[in-house]
Amino acid sequence: MAPAPLPPIEWTVTGNPVPYEAACAAMAGRVAAIAAGTASELVWLLEHPPLYTAGTSAKPEDLIAPMQLPVHRTGRGGQYTYHGPGQRVAYAMLDVRRRFGDVRAYVAALEDWIIDTLAAFDVRGERWPGRVGVWVDPGHEPALEPRAKIAAIGVRLSRWVSSHGIALNVAPDLTHYAGIVPCGIRDAGVTSLAALGRKVSLDEVDGALRAAFERRFGATAASPTAGGAAR
Repeated sequence: MAPAPLPPIEWTVTGNPVPYEAACAAMAGRVAAIAAGTASELVWLLEHPPLYTAGTSAKPEDLIAPMQLPVHRTGRGGQYTYHGPGQRVAYAMLDVRRRFGDVRAYVAALEDWIIDTLAAFDVRGERWPGRVGVWVDPGHEPALEPRAKIAAIGVRLSRWVSSHGIALNVAPDLTHYAGIVPCGIRDAGVTSLAALGRKVSLDEVDGALRAAFERRFGATAASPTAGGAAR
């Protein structure tokens, strides 16, 4: 007998910037409910106010300007990164064991999701072997000098349900990255769609993200829950 099809994944977008701690609390509640079988999987798109986050592998010396912006310790994997307006954060709360069975396959699917989304704006996103995230090569974007990171990935799993997810630079203030060593990478830059000359809105990016997500992960449905991540 063929396995039953997986139900649609709820999809929601929050318009106003969401405080980081509030987002983490909402994610934790939703992840627990998904693991208990009382809530559906969810993708939550949002922005944060300007801030730095320190993942489980963050090194103290990579926080160059500790007084520049608030710093939040977080349970996701990875090192320091920046969040702020103009960056599309997508938090994915998915049953990784049921959909992928393997964490590496899940992270690769997140990278593919970003690469497919960038292609909609004529940007060639690439993997960099041995490093997580999505990068742009100066050979394809002459405005760049070193290879530059355009999207970060940070994942946490609890009872095989994921939280956190991706952060795609649409048009953030890239000068804020000077306060950290982003993801511990010292031999590459950081870029955005705007810096590459793609003047696109968050709404346009959201449409491309959803179309690419459905091709890779399956059907989505509008979330009935206001704010998306609360139970």
